[in-house]
Amino acid sequence: MSRINTNPNSLIAQRNLQSNNKSLNTTLERLSTGLRVNRGKDDPAGLIASENLRAEKSALGSAISNAERADQLVNIAEGGLQELSNLLTDLRGLVTSTANNAGLSREEKQANQLQIDSILQTVDRIAESTNFQGVKLLNGNFDFNVNTVDTGVSDFRVNAAKIAKGSNGIKVEALITKSAQTGSLFLSTGTTVNLGGSANGLFTIEVGGELGSRELSFASGTTRQQIIDAVNTYTEVTGVAASTFTSGGVTSISLKSTNYGSDSFVSVKVVNDAGITGGNGVYTAVTASATQPNTGGVTAFNAAAAKNGIRDTGQDLTATINGVAATAKGKNIRVNTDFLDVEITLTTNAATKLGAVGAPGTAGAFTIAGGGAEFQLASKVDIGGKVALGIQNVAARKLGNSDVGFLNSLASGKGNNVVDGNLDKAAKIVDEGIRQISSLRGRLGAFQRNTVGSTVRNLNVSLENSSAAESVIRDADFASETANLTRSQILSQAAQNSLGLANSQPQSALALLRG
Repeated sequence: MSRINTNPNSLIAQRNLQSNNKSLNTTLERLSTGLRVNRGKDDPAGLIASENLRAEKSALGSAISNAERADQLVNIAEGGLQELSNLLTDLRGLVTSTANNAGLSREEKQANQLQIDSILQTVDRIAESTNFQGVKLLNGNFDFNVNTVDTGVSDFRVNAAKIAKGSNGIKVEALITKSAQTGSLFLSTGTTVNLGGSANGLFTIEVGGELGSRELSFASGTTRQQIIDAVNTYTEVTGVAASTFTSGGVTSISLKSTNYGSDSFVSVKVVNDAGITGGNGVYTAVTASATQPNTGGVTAFNAAAAKNGIRDTGQDLTATINGVAATAKGKNIRVNTDFLDVEITLTTNAATKLGAVGAPGTAGAFTIAGGGAEFQLASKVDIGGKVALGIQNVAARKLGNSDVGFLNSLASGKGNNVVDGNLDKAAKIVDEGIRQISSLRGRLGAFQRNTVGSTVRNLNVSLENSSAAESVIRDADFASETANLTRSQILSQAAQNSLGLANSQPQSALALLRG
């Protein structure tokens, strides 16, 4: 080469040296940081995917923390409920013990009442004092706020409800498609029992229900009202109530189960018809209503069917709640979905007629306005990622229901105290309180085991997979980068040597000047 102003070989060497140095610097940066993508120009698409995965990992970690916090909160609530369960068990024993009326002095009953008062006060104290970071858990703080309750609703319980932010709440609408019914039979014996003049014979029947049965005998001349009174004497042990029923000028004895639903029934077995006359026998009820005798369904007292026993079973209502088929038992209906879990007990009037619960144009059964314990158990913050849980107030005045009464009625001076109150009712109230506490504990336990437990396991797997995906995109492969480092070092050194040779070549032109 004889030109000195321009040295193409030097330019080529400089370009390759710069390229090799840049590659070497990139490799050194990746090895020193451990990351393949350090800035957007390294991999624009990879950077976007990596940042999205990093955000998802952060959200998953927070969701796992939320789930663990929820588990801790429920643990504290469960501890309080466990103690309440123990107290109610002791209370049930005290009621049963005091029911031994003839074997206890008044002073002993009063001593038992003192214990009951202490238990009731402790129940209220636990309900008010059980807290998580100062937030009370069992005093209704985490119960749902409900308003516009229709008169057709006797009792209700909101276990869970997801309410969208900015909404007016959830309107709970129940539609009855099949009414609840009692077991029902009718006896036609005439105004008085007529045994054809027999003075020694006894008309004997066995009346049974879901609670038990009793055999009753009636002499000639027994009035219809006396038969009714005899049946009602044993209502508490048979579950069957009797009354006078008149329709179309014909009067009969109506026998109905005291409860509604498929577990309730009425049975009549004629043990001895004693030649009874003037009566038409046993009538079944009209299927559609169960309130009137089926005039075409009479069975004579001396018929084989009457001697084997005639039985009529009640009927559970069928209903939908907010368009979802509800599970039903007697007058109780429940729906349990991801967005709504409610239990409703309807009044007799509402449960025995078809159609919507609530007058036309009203808000339905009731409206859930807000409340509940809300937990964010998913990485995405939306209504689908939240779980809402209702923890009802477990104070003495709230345990029980409107049918049997409430636990605070067992206190001194109240109607169901054990000194001079109604002990039968007191026992039923305590049993209902025990059932409610057990049900709440079971629901919280299911939330911990199934909802929280499964969520934590699933979130951990998602976090592992997201971390692995982010690592593939962003982390440096040290084996590959080490090889690149060696290659870049060699090429950089070779480029430097080549540049030195290229720069020395123009000096050969000086030989021409010397020549």
